[in-house]
Amino acid sequence: MAGIWINSGTDETRWTLGAPSPFPDEKTLHGLIAENPQLLPLAGSPQLTILGSEVQLGTGYADILAVEPSGRPAIIEVKLAKNSEARRAIVAQVLAYAAFLQGLTVENLEQENLQAHLSKAGYGSILEAVQANDQDREVDADSFSATLQEFLDHGNFRLVLVLDDTSDELERILAYMDAMTIQALTIDLITMSIYEVNGAQIALPQPVVLDLNATRAQTDPSGQKLPARRQKRVRSEGSDAFRHWVDEEASGEGRETLDRIVEWAEETANLLNIRLISSIGVNDATLLPKIRSGNVSMVQIGSNRNGGPWLFSFRGVFERRAPNSIDVIEKEITPDKVGGLIPIPATDEVLEAFLKALTAAYREATGAPPLSPLQEPPA
Repeated sequence: MAGIWINSGTDETRWTLGAPSPFPDEKTLHGLIAENPQLLPLAGSPQLTILGSEVQLGTGYADILAVEPSGRPAIIEVKLAKNSEARRAIVAQVLAYAAFLQGLTVENLEQENLQAHLSKAGYGSILEAVQANDQDREVDADSFSATLQEFLDHGNFRLVLVLDDTSDELERILAYMDAMTIQALTIDLITMSIYEVNGAQIALPQPVVLDLNATRAQTDPSGQKLPARRQKRVRSEGSDAFRHWVDEEASGEGRETLDRIVEWAEETANLLNIRLISSIGVNDATLLPKIRSGNVSMVQIGSNRNGGPWLFSFRGVFERRAPNSIDVIEKEITPDKVGGLIPIPATDEVLEAFLKALTAAYREATGAPPLSPLQEPPA
């Protein structure tokens, strides 16, 4: 059982689970996070710069608005479990703030939503706040502003929900969102507890694993309710984990085709400085070739335990990043299929033509010049 275990010293073998000190109100928890964002165990461990508390975004006020060194905005909502909004309303609130931010310009965000907050902290811009907060790293002004604007354009944000305790209902909602919005949102659910031990306060922040395949609570033969078991979906950099899962778990159907597609992803990653992200679940594994600028992917490569390989394309990303490549893929390779599942090409010749078109799309999306006929690999 997670928590702080205490030995009083009178019996070296006796340990008791300490009881956390309740937060007197949400303002206290809010202040703890606003003043100490480093306490949050966020995925990827970014160093957050707090831009403001109670920031007006549309008709509501976000508890805390922050930004990562990469330029990605983070919206943080704080609730106590006893608050009736800690189940569903908190999700609607944070999504409303994200929807308002999407499409804003950096200038409008600074002047209309953050000016008073930045001025109070002694900063003239978001960039100044980040530079002051991250003095160990040189933050390039042009690059930071450009990536911040791209995150705003695409609605690519981090959503952080901090509570003193969570619920199965909230976890299920967020697990669904996390699985369905892999392209745009990073979602962190964190519980925060404070313990009093020998006159000192100890903070215990804990990330909650969000898993869409979580097993619902069941009952044993006597009718006793059993705790839910949660299977963690593991993500890692590179393609090694995906290849290992395929070697160990996937059926043989379409294996040569899958190997060629993964080989293409690795070649493209090396050529264009694309991130490969492996995501391993219980019954499937996926590989995402992600464009670093914007942290988005145009396709997802997948393999199921009891089925062959599959490809999924994200039309919205194509339209934003590689609009000129859509016609080539739809007319010559996969008619009317940029968006959703893409039929796996049936022949090696069609597969190579498809992968060549995907390479051109990624070159367009990353701003790389098209290959000349002399540069193209031989057929």
